[in-house]
Amino acid sequence: MDKVTILPYDRIYKNFIDPKYLHDGHDEYYFRDQQVKQPEGGWRHLRSDEIERLVVNNNSASSWDDIWVTDEFDTTMVRNNRFFGKVRIGRIKRQVLQYHDLRVPVGITDSSIISCDIGNDAAIHDVHYMANYIIGDRCILFNIQEMSTTDHSKFGNGIIKEGEPENVRIWLEVMNETGTRKIMPFDGMTTADAYLWAKYTDDKKLQERLKEITQACVDDRRGYYGTIGEGCVIKNCWILKDTKVGPHCYIKGASKLKNVTINSSVEEPSQIGEGVILVNGVTGYGCRIFYSVTATRFVLGDNCNLKYGARLINSVLGDNSTISCCEVLNNLIFPSHEQHHNNSFLISACVMGQSNMAAGATIGSNHNSRATDGEIVASRGFWPGLCTSIKHSSRFASFTLLSKADYPNELDIRLPFCLVSNNTAHDELHLMPAYWWMYNMYALARNTSKYKSRDKRKRKIQNIEFETLAPDTIEEIIEGRKLLEVWVAKAYLRSKGKNPDQYDYYDLRQCGKNLLDNDHDTVNKLEVLGEKVEKGHRKVVIDKVVKAYQAYGDMIIYYAVKTCIEYLEIHPDMNMETIVKRMCGQRLRKWINLGGQTMPEEHVDQLRADICSGVLNTWDDIHHRYDELWKDYQDEKLSHAYFALMFLYKDDADVLTKAMWHENLDEAIRIQQYICNQVYESRKKDYDNEIRNTTFRNESEKRAVIGNINDVSFVQQIRKETEEFVKLIQKYRNPH
Repeated sequence: MDKVTILPYDRIYKNFIDPKYLHDGHDEYYFRDQQVKQPEGGWRHLRSDEIERLVVNNNSASSWDDIWVTDEFDTTMVRNNRFFGKVRIGRIKRQVLQYHDLRVPVGITDSSIISCDIGNDAAIHDVHYMANYIIGDRCILFNIQEMSTTDHSKFGNGIIKEGEPENVRIWLEVMNETGTRKIMPFDGMTTADAYLWAKYTDDKKLQERLKEITQACVDDRRGYYGTIGEGCVIKNCWILKDTKVGPHCYIKGASKLKNVTINSSVEEPSQIGEGVILVNGVTGYGCRIFYSVTATRFVLGDNCNLKYGARLINSVLGDNSTISCCEVLNNLIFPSHEQHHNNSFLISACVMGQSNMAAGATIGSNHNSRATDGEIVASRGFWPGLCTSIKHSSRFASFTLLSKADYPNELDIRLPFCLVSNNTAHDELHLMPAYWWMYNMYALARNTSKYKSRDKRKRKIQNIEFETLAPDTIEEIIEGRKLLEVWVAKAYLRSKGKNPDQYDYYDLRQCGKNLLDNDHDTVNKLEVLGEKVEKGHRKVVIDKVVKAYQAYGDMIIYYAVKTCIEYLEIHPDMNMETIVKRMCGQRLRKWINLGGQTMPEEHVDQLRADICSGVLNTWDDIHHRYDELWKDYQDEKLSHAYFALMFLYKDDADVLTKAMWHENLDEAIRIQQYICNQVYESRKKDYDNEIRNTTFRNESEKRAVIGNINDVSFVQQIRKETEEFVKLIQKYRNPH
């Protein structure tokens, strides 16, 4: 039981480190002295006249001999303070620091300072208790109740210090609530690191090695001081304990910051606002956290926003993400996630980025068993609609759109770009594959440029694929076409009174492909049913099968041609003949979205093997491997695009003829023009909608409010891109 005890007076500053943890003749200031930058001209003791003036100014010290200053030390700027232990104070001159509208004099007033180092030109006022901190140059600390660092401080890293038991280690229990996918946070963790650790939990050697690597990435010896980087402004805060703050961070009105690292820099300053509680975690560079946010056991990527009462617990949030007004528990979320509404709820999920949670969405809140081991896995572009409720355990392909509904059963949606609808009138589940491509091209085409423009990171540590059509989504499209072929064949055989179970997989695919390619009328009359889509016995009806199948094909062609053309533009010494020769003997491989960076599965397997064998011994080594794979990405993507295109001809085809290439160039022009037209048409619906227009008293008011569709910047952008793309295609269609 914790209780108040009485200690000798000098213990307020002595024995910061238990003597049994002092090694190699070190004193308790050993690590502190390593952390501190010596001022120009060095430190000196106070002169007797300076001590007299400080006493007159109502200052006291446990020993004036322990107070060190520089040659530029104006005693008139130091008033009403108590100093304990070894305190070193940088330059203090009669001048003022300004940040926004706040102007405060350089100096120290009305504060209690215990064993701290204070940089040049700092302004420290009304800091009621500050112990074992190193304060950078030009910092403003104003009206703070408590700042303290313990000898075993870890600053949010999931390590344990010398002499600590294993049970004090901080883990993040991501992806489910059982802790079976737990990971150790560390400063610099990316979503790729988190996914590698949490996903391959069956690889016991990998789990051991990642724990060893993380424990070794931070010195486990005791005695490191908390640091406040240069140019920081911290005002009107309650508690900062075991907190490391990067340069140029702005913290105002925070309630509690405990065992955290807040990364910040002059290029990417972070901000922490009123009522915020951060405990046991790490924030990335350029983060903004405001208005009564609570985050415990967390890692935030770079350029993230937490606002308006958001609650983030046991979760990793990827770069460029925003969460407001909602609850997010036990999640691993890849970059570019948006969640803005007070009544949305996300629990026990791996959401693979470029996602958006609508108001009222309760994702994973309904448990289907007495255990807490359910999970949600959602690939890129996941978008549950207003007031959507889904259950554990469910899986969703890329760019799945869930229409507003309370989905009664677990779902396995393997068709990408799909609209999922709960038809309660007929007690059916309806899927419309390729919905985005067919009916909301504006949003789909804008997706890539939107997320690129929102990427404000200066240091791009996590490599991110923003393209909507990329190896991971194309893999799903290929599997989606196979599913549609099989399901159409089964529907056709049932219509003829035959038993589909008597046919093997490849015969079913061939039958379905023939119907989808050559007999649209027959397919449109069939009731095509999905299989293994929902846990339950009701019908799963596949809508718009022919159009969706064709759309999937167009998406593959467009991706493949665009990727090849872009590669040829970058490599003018190459042509399609040399590409075809290079592809000889290669094949279509499975790809993984590793935290936002897509790569072939075999590269992930090699990465794991090299970690286990000791080839990669630090997180820096692992991050360097990510970067090496990213450098090779265009070559790998070219291979994938080539064989994705060949899949449309034959599963195992590997030779693209000149005639086939020209045919696909022509198709790419048609598809690009379709994209351009559909961007316009899908946006035009908003302008032509009679009900939406009822809020305007006349056409003039309407145009003043929503403008003219032809003036929409993205409509103009896509038209320009179409012109440029057609010219580029013609360049390779008719080379000179």
